[in-house]
Amino acid sequence: MAIVQSSPTDIWLPLPVAAWQDTYETLHLWTQIVGKIRLALTPKINHWWHSTLYITPHGLTTSTIPYGRRNFQITFNFVLHQLLIETSDGTTKIIELAPRSVANFYQAVINALTEISIDVRIWTMPQEITDPIPFEQDEKHSAYDREYIQRFWQILVQAERILTRFRSEYAGKCSPVHFFWGSCDLAVTRFSGRRAPQHPGGVPNMADWVTREAYSHEVSSCGFWFGGGGHEALFYAYAYPEPEGFKNYPIQPQEATYSLDMREFILPYEAVRQASDPDAMVLTFLQTTYEAAANLAQWERAALDYIPVVKS
Repeated sequence: MAIVQSSPTDIWLPLPVAAWQDTYETLHLWTQIVGKIRLALTPKINHWWHSTLYITPHGLTTSTIPYGRRNFQITFNFVLHQLLIETSDGTTKIIELAPRSVANFYQAVINALTEISIDVRIWTMPQEITDPIPFEQDEKHSAYDREYIQRFWQILVQAERILTRFRSEYAGKCSPVHFFWGSCDLAVTRFSGRRAPQHPGGVPNMADWVTREAYSHEVSSCGFWFGGGGHEALFYAYAYPEPEGFKNYPIQPQEATYSLDMREFILPYEAVRQASDPDAMVLTFLQTTYEAAANLAQWERAALDYIPVVKS
Protein backbone atom coordinates (compact mmCIF):
# COMPACT_ATOMS: atom_id res chain seq x y z
CA MET A 1 0.00 0.00 0.00
CA ALA A 2 1.34 3.42 -0.94
CA ILE A 3 1.82 5.89 1.91
CA VAL A 4 0.28 9.28 1.20
CA GLN A 5 2.61 12.07 2.30
CA SER A 6 0.96 15.24 3.56
CA SER A 7 2.19 18.58 2.25
CA PRO A 8 3.10 21.50 4.54
CA THR A 9 -0.08 23.31 3.53
CA ASP A 10 -2.15 20.40 4.89
CA ILE A 11 -0.75 21.21 8.35
CA TRP A 12 -0.38 24.98 8.13
CA LEU A 13 -3.96 25.89 7.26
CA PRO A 14 -5.02 29.23 5.76
CA LEU A 15 -6.46 31.70 8.27
CA PRO A 16 -6.90 35.17 6.72
CA VAL A 17 -8.18 37.66 9.29
CA ALA A 18 -11.18 38.73 7.19
CA ALA A 19 -12.45 35.14 6.91
CA TRP A 20 -12.98 34.75 10.66
CA GLN A 21 -12.92 38.31 12.04
CA ASP A 22 -16.15 38.01 14.05
CA THR A 23 -15.23 34.63 15.52
CA TYR A 24 -11.68 35.83 16.22
CA GLU A 25 -12.89 38.84 18.18
CA THR A 26 -15.38 36.76 20.19
CA LEU A 27 -12.87 34.02 21.00
CA HIS A 28 -10.25 36.59 21.98
CA LEU A 29 -12.65 38.02 24.57
CA TRP A 30 -13.61 34.57 25.87
CA THR A 31 -9.93 33.75 26.44
CA GLN A 32 -9.58 37.03 28.34
CA ILE A 33 -12.38 36.02 30.71
CA VAL A 34 -10.75 32.65 31.44
CA GLY A 35 -7.28 34.16 31.63
CA LYS A 36 -8.40 36.80 34.11
CA ILE A 37 -9.81 34.07 36.36
CA ARG A 38 -6.40 32.40 36.42
CA LEU A 39 -4.75 35.78 37.04
CA ALA A 40 -7.06 36.50 39.98
CA LEU A 41 -6.54 33.20 41.79
CA THR A 42 -3.00 32.03 40.97
CA PRO A 43 -0.02 33.16 43.10
CA LYS A 44 1.99 35.79 41.27
CA ILE A 45 4.94 34.66 39.17
CA ASN A 46 7.51 36.98 37.59
CA HIS A 47 6.59 38.79 34.36
CA TRP A 48 2.91 37.77 34.74
CA TRP A 49 3.59 34.15 33.83
CA HIS A 50 0.82 33.17 36.26
CA SER A 51 -1.79 34.72 33.95
CA THR A 52 -1.16 32.88 30.68
CA LEU A 53 -2.87 29.92 29.01
CA TYR A 54 -1.21 26.80 27.61
CA ILE A 55 -1.68 24.64 24.53
CA THR A 56 -3.21 21.18 24.91
CA PRO A 57 -3.70 18.52 22.21
CA HIS A 58 -7.31 19.75 21.93
CA GLY A 59 -7.17 23.45 22.77
CA LEU A 60 -6.15 25.84 25.55
CA THR A 61 -6.03 25.47 29.33
CA THR A 62 -5.34 27.51 32.43
CA SER A 63 -3.46 24.53 33.92
CA THR A 64 -4.06 23.91 37.64
CA ILE A 65 -5.36 26.85 39.68
CA PRO A 66 -5.22 26.60 43.50
CA TYR A 67 -8.41 27.37 45.43
CA GLY A 68 -8.31 26.75 49.17
CA ARG A 69 -7.68 23.04 49.73
CA ARG A 70 -8.84 22.21 46.22
CA ASN A 71 -7.57 23.05 42.78
CA PHE A 72 -9.27 23.31 39.41
CA GLN A 73 -8.59 24.09 35.79
CA ILE A 74 -10.55 25.59 32.92
CA THR A 75 -9.98 24.18 29.43
CA PHE A 76 -11.17 25.14 25.97
CA ASN A 77 -11.71 21.89 24.06
CA PHE A 78 -11.90 22.84 20.38
CA VAL A 79 -12.49 19.25 19.27
CA LEU A 80 -15.66 18.74 21.33
CA HIS A 81 -16.40 22.49 21.36
CA GLN A 82 -16.76 22.61 25.10
CA LEU A 83 -15.39 24.65 27.97
CA LEU A 84 -14.52 22.25 30.79
CA ILE A 85 -14.18 23.25 34.43
CA GLU A 86 -12.63 20.36 36.36
CA THR A 87 -11.86 20.20 40.08
CA SER A 88 -9.59 18.02 42.19
CA ASP A 89 -12.60 16.63 44.06
CA GLY A 90 -14.00 15.06 40.91
CA THR A 91 -16.50 17.68 39.73
CA THR A 92 -16.79 18.66 36.08
CA LYS A 93 -18.84 21.48 34.62
CA ILE A 94 -19.35 21.73 30.86
CA ILE A 95 -20.28 24.87 28.91
CA GLU A 96 -21.06 24.53 25.22
CA LEU A 97 -18.88 26.52 22.83
CA ALA A 98 -21.32 27.84 20.25
CA PRO A 99 -22.56 31.19 18.96
CA ARG A 100 -23.27 33.16 22.16
CA SER A 101 -22.50 36.67 23.30
CA VAL A 102 -19.53 37.55 25.46
CA ALA A 103 -21.99 38.63 28.17
CA ASN A 104 -23.74 35.25 28.03
CA PHE A 105 -20.44 33.34 28.09
CA TYR A 106 -19.15 35.43 31.01
CA GLN A 107 -22.28 34.78 33.06
CA ALA A 108 -22.25 31.06 32.21
CA VAL A 109 -18.65 30.72 33.43
CA ILE A 110 -19.25 32.69 36.64
CA ASN A 111 -22.44 30.73 37.35
CA ALA A 112 -20.69 27.39 36.80
CA LEU A 113 -17.89 28.37 39.19
CA THR A 114 -20.39 29.57 41.79
CA GLU A 115 -22.25 26.25 41.61
CA ILE A 116 -19.07 24.43 42.66
CA SER A 117 -18.30 26.95 45.41
CA ILE A 118 -15.54 28.85 43.61
CA ASP A 119 -15.90 32.57 44.17
CA VAL A 120 -13.87 34.87 41.94
CA ARG A 121 -13.99 38.55 41.06
CA ILE A 122 -12.26 39.85 37.96
CA TRP A 123 -11.88 43.24 36.29
CA THR A 124 -14.40 42.87 33.47
CA MET A 125 -12.88 45.45 31.12
CA PRO A 126 -11.05 43.79 28.18
CA GLN A 127 -7.37 44.64 27.78
CA GLU A 128 -5.07 45.49 24.88
CA ILE A 129 -7.95 46.19 22.49
CA THR A 130 -9.52 49.41 21.25
CA ASP A 131 -13.10 50.39 22.17
CA PRO A 132 -13.47 47.79 24.92
CA ILE A 133 -16.90 46.78 26.26
CA PRO A 134 -17.19 45.29 29.77
CA PHE A 135 -17.74 41.53 29.50
CA GLU A 136 -21.11 41.59 31.26
CA GLN A 137 -22.41 44.22 28.81
CA ASP A 138 -21.00 42.84 25.55
CA GLU A 139 -23.83 41.60 23.33
CA LYS A 140 -21.95 42.70 20.19
CA HIS A 141 -19.49 39.81 19.93
CA SER A 142 -21.22 36.44 19.61
CA ALA A 143 -19.77 34.53 16.63
CA TYR A 144 -18.41 30.98 16.75
CA ASP A 145 -17.45 29.33 13.45
CA ARG A 146 -16.29 25.78 14.21
CA GLU A 147 -14.18 25.45 11.07
CA TYR A 148 -12.09 28.53 11.82
CA ILE A 149 -11.89 27.74 15.51
CA GLN A 150 -10.31 24.40 14.61
CA ARG A 151 -7.89 26.08 12.21
CA PHE A 152 -6.90 28.45 15.02
CA TRP A 153 -6.27 25.51 17.35
CA GLN A 154 -4.35 23.46 14.77
CA ILE A 155 -2.07 26.40 13.96
CA LEU A 156 -1.43 26.90 17.68
CA VAL A 157 -0.40 23.24 17.97
CA GLN A 158 2.15 23.62 15.16
CA ALA A 159 3.50 26.95 16.41
CA GLU A 160 3.83 25.62 19.97
CA ARG A 161 5.74 22.59 18.70
CA ILE A 162 8.34 24.73 16.92
CA LEU A 163 8.64 27.32 19.69
CA THR A 164 9.20 24.54 22.22
CA ARG A 165 12.02 23.15 20.10
CA PHE A 166 13.57 26.63 19.92
CA ARG A 167 13.17 27.07 23.69
CA SER A 168 15.06 23.82 24.34
CA GLU A 169 18.23 25.29 22.84
CA TYR A 170 18.73 27.92 25.55
CA ALA A 171 20.41 27.38 28.91
CA GLY A 172 19.57 30.76 30.44
CA LYS A 173 16.34 31.95 32.01
CA CYS A 174 13.51 31.37 29.57
CA SER A 175 9.74 31.61 29.79
CA PRO A 176 7.40 28.73 29.04
CA VAL A 177 5.78 28.69 25.60
CA HIS A 178 2.51 30.30 26.59
CA PHE A 179 -0.56 32.06 25.20
CA PHE A 180 -1.06 35.69 26.16
CA TRP A 181 -4.80 36.38 26.09
CA GLY A 182 -4.34 40.15 26.12
CA SER A 183 -2.70 40.24 22.70
CA CYS A 184 -3.89 36.80 21.49
CA ASP A 185 -0.44 35.49 20.69
CA LEU A 186 1.78 32.54 21.53
CA ALA A 187 5.19 33.57 22.88
CA VAL A 188 8.49 32.43 24.36
CA THR A 189 11.03 34.83 25.87
CA ARG A 190 14.75 34.50 26.54
CA PHE A 191 16.46 36.62 29.20
CA SER A 192 20.04 37.88 29.25
CA GLY A 193 20.08 38.03 33.06
CA ARG A 194 20.47 41.82 33.17
CA ARG A 195 17.89 44.34 34.31
CA ALA A 196 16.33 46.57 31.64
CA PRO A 197 15.60 50.32 31.65
CA GLN A 198 12.07 51.21 32.72
CA HIS A 199 9.56 50.44 29.95
CA PRO A 200 7.64 53.53 28.73
CA GLY A 201 4.29 51.70 28.85
CA GLY A 202 1.46 52.90 26.63
CA VAL A 203 -0.28 49.57 25.91
CA PRO A 204 -4.04 50.12 25.32
CA ASN A 205 -6.16 49.51 28.44
CA MET A 206 -3.21 48.29 30.47
CA ALA A 207 -1.60 50.09 33.41
CA ASP A 208 2.01 51.08 32.73
CA TRP A 209 3.20 49.32 35.91
CA VAL A 210 1.94 46.04 34.45
CA THR A 211 4.06 46.50 31.32
CA ARG A 212 7.07 47.54 33.40
CA GLU A 213 6.88 44.32 35.42
CA ALA A 214 6.70 42.30 32.19
CA TYR A 215 9.83 44.01 30.82
CA SER A 216 11.83 44.49 34.02
CA HIS A 217 14.74 42.53 32.52
CA GLU A 218 16.47 42.48 29.15
CA VAL A 219 14.78 40.09 26.71
CA SER A 220 14.73 38.58 23.27
CA SER A 221 11.16 37.48 22.62
CA CYS A 222 9.45 35.72 19.75
CA GLY A 223 6.17 34.08 18.93
CA PHE A 224 3.14 33.76 16.70
CA TRP A 225 0.31 36.28 16.37
CA PHE A 226 -3.01 35.79 14.57
CA GLY A 227 -3.07 39.29 13.11
CA GLY A 228 -5.35 42.31 13.27
CA GLY A 229 -5.20 46.06 12.71
CA GLY A 230 -4.33 45.63 9.06
CA HIS A 231 -1.86 42.78 9.63
CA GLU A 232 -2.31 39.14 8.70
CA ALA A 233 -1.02 36.29 10.87
CA LEU A 234 2.75 36.23 11.39
CA PHE A 235 5.71 35.05 13.40
CA TYR A 236 7.49 37.89 15.19
CA ALA A 237 10.66 38.61 17.14
CA TYR A 238 11.75 41.66 19.09
CA ALA A 239 14.20 42.80 21.75
CA TYR A 240 13.74 44.99 24.78
CA PRO A 241 15.58 47.22 25.05
CA GLU A 242 16.18 47.24 21.31
CA PRO A 243 19.95 47.47 20.73
CA GLU A 244 21.48 49.91 18.27
CA GLY A 245 21.45 48.48 14.74
CA PHE A 246 18.83 45.82 15.52
CA LYS A 247 16.45 46.62 12.65
CA ASN A 248 19.29 46.46 10.11
CA TYR A 249 20.82 43.21 11.33
CA PRO A 250 21.08 40.61 8.51
CA ILE A 251 18.49 38.01 9.54
CA GLN A 252 17.00 35.10 7.60
CA PRO A 253 14.94 33.96 5.72
CA GLN A 254 14.65 36.54 2.97
CA GLU A 255 10.87 36.65 3.44
CA ALA A 256 11.34 38.24 6.88
CA THR A 257 11.44 42.01 7.34
CA TYR A 258 11.64 44.59 10.11
CA SER A 259 8.33 46.38 10.69
CA LEU A 260 8.88 50.01 11.65
CA ASP A 261 5.35 50.43 13.00
CA MET A 262 5.44 47.23 15.08
CA ARG A 263 9.14 47.65 15.98
CA GLU A 264 9.89 43.99 15.49
CA PHE A 265 10.96 41.48 12.86
CA ILE A 266 8.06 39.72 11.18
CA LEU A 267 7.76 36.58 9.07
CA PRO A 268 4.39 36.36 7.29
CA TYR A 269 2.43 33.21 8.08
CA GLU A 270 1.53 32.84 4.42
CA ALA A 271 5.25 32.60 3.53
CA VAL A 272 5.59 29.81 6.07
CA ARG A 273 2.55 28.03 4.65
CA GLN A 274 4.03 28.05 1.15
CA ALA A 275 7.55 27.01 2.16
CA SER A 276 8.85 23.56 1.25
CA ASP A 277 10.14 23.18 4.82
CA PRO A 278 8.09 25.44 7.15
CA ASP A 279 9.81 24.17 10.31
CA ALA A 280 13.28 25.06 9.00
CA MET A 281 12.08 28.47 7.83
CA VAL A 282 10.59 29.39 11.22
CA LEU A 283 13.55 28.03 13.22
CA THR A 284 15.96 30.01 11.05
CA PHE A 285 13.92 33.14 11.67
CA LEU A 286 13.84 32.55 15.43
CA GLN A 287 17.56 31.82 15.67
CA THR A 288 18.82 34.69 13.53
CA THR A 289 16.60 37.25 15.24
CA TYR A 290 17.80 36.00 18.63
CA GLU A 291 21.38 36.41 17.40
CA ALA A 292 20.56 39.96 16.33
CA ALA A 293 19.45 40.81 19.88
CA ALA A 294 22.13 38.85 21.74
CA ASN A 295 25.10 39.81 19.59
CA LEU A 296 24.29 43.51 19.37
CA ALA A 297 23.53 43.77 23.10
CA GLN A 298 26.60 41.66 23.99
CA TRP A 299 24.83 38.91 25.87
CA GLU A 300 27.12 36.31 27.47
CA ARG A 301 26.22 33.69 24.89
CA ALA A 302 28.95 31.27 25.96
CA ALA A 303 27.10 30.88 29.26
CA LEU A 304 23.54 31.17 27.92
CA ASP A 305 23.38 29.12 24.73
CA TYR A 306 22.81 25.41 25.31
CA ILE A 307 25.47 23.05 24.02
CA PRO A 308 24.05 19.50 23.81
CA VAL A 309 26.09 16.70 25.31
CA VAL A 310 27.36 14.33 22.62
CA LYS A 311 27.52 10.74 23.84
CA SER A 312 30.63 8.88 22.78
